Amino acid sequence: MIPFSPPHIDQKIIDEVVDTLKSGWITTGPKTKRFEKELTAYNGNKATLCLNSATAGLEIMLRWFGVTAGDEVILPAYTYSATANVVVHCGATPVFVDVCSDFNICIPEIAKAITPKTKVIMPVDFGGYPCDYDAMMHLVNDPAIKKMFQPKTKEQEMLGRIMILSDAAHSIGAWYKGKRTGALTDVSVFSFHAVKNLTTAEGGAIALNFPAPFDNEEIYKYLCIKTLHGQNKDALAKTIPGNWRYDIVEAGFKMNMTDIMASIGLVELERYDREILPARKAIFEAYTAAFSSEDWAIIPEFKNDIKCSSYHLYPLRIKGATEQQRDAIIALIFEKQVSVNVHFIPVPMMSYYSGRGYSINNYPRTFAMYVNEISLPVYVDLTPDKVNAVVRAVKDAFTAIMQSNF
Repeated sequence: MIPFSPPHIDQKIIDEVVDTLKSGWITTGPKTKRFEKELTAYNGNKATLCLNSATAGLEIMLRWFGVTAGDEVILPAYTYSATANVVVHCGATPVFVDVCSDFNICIPEIAKAITPKTKVIMPVDFGGYPCDYDAMMHLVNDPAIKKMFQPKTKEQEMLGRIMILSDAAHSIGAWYKGKRTGALTDVSVFSFHAVKNLTTAEGGAIALNFPAPFDNEEIYKYLCIKTLHGQNKDALAKTIPGNWRYDIVEAGFKMNMTDIMASIGLVELERYDREILPARKAIFEAYTAAFSSEDWAIIPEFKNDIKCSSYHLYPLRIKGATEQQRDAIIALIFEKQVSVNVHFIPVPMMSYYSGRGYSINNYPRTFAMYVNEISLPVYVDLTPDKVNAVVRAVKDAFTAIMQSNF
């Protein structure tokens, strides 16, 4: 069976993890701090905080900004549930909008959804392909939109507009107008989950990039406290002789990354541009070459004149297929020992959200793209022979289903 997205664990990673285990420091410590600094240098943003998940990063930034009951957060209907769940956790209201043909949130739809209750926009870089951040920043800085903004906290007053909180879970290493994801807007949050391009097994990072007069280093220091139970000294700081005493300055959260996780990330980041991205790019190009001649295949957009994907997902679409036909094609592909996936079942279709009154009928492009989408395997160890096997399985399954009376 060709798996969908196994982690790439080799001897370099094993050696680095063993080094951490032998060091006696396995929780948040020197390797986590080093990983944060190297991520900041790589992405070109102003400060980075590593946490135990991207979900934690999104939620803590909403809470830092003061998002609470009565507030609204705009996000795409086409995303994973975590993007919406964190809004609910804060007591605020998710406001879904439709996406464009590249799977990313539509700027005109955002503009129509903004109200005086809007505090945050959470775009999602679907599959690693960056959203149009300049257009988004232009929108939130429009005088009429800024006038509508009603700040309730000192952070909101200081920013003076809607915050852009990028769900960049898929897009570390992607480019937009000469900058890497992480340096494109106010704040971006990466995921290092097991299936991501760059993994730490679980984990995530907040890339802080707020404009003046914000001090991003000070925000980083505060978030270190907020994400460790509100404790004003972490375990590393307390190792200084006589520095054992600490205080709890707020009822914080437990969200820190460990040095075991950071060990994996340090190895992955060091070879990310040299090995990981080129391997994934080659797979994207092979799929595109194989399917471009098929009139039924809708090839995903992953590069243009101003932006380039991180090659996380290859969302092939089957022109004219119904949801039932797509599912039947997937079943046949699996019979041929090839694993594929669907990204994502749109959040308004999930029972929790439909039970809250959301309807997929309000997001026609999202639904139209979901019903015929199949995500193909993309990972470093996917050899050319395996890529060819994936292509054959997809084409054969298409022929069997779409040219039958199914």
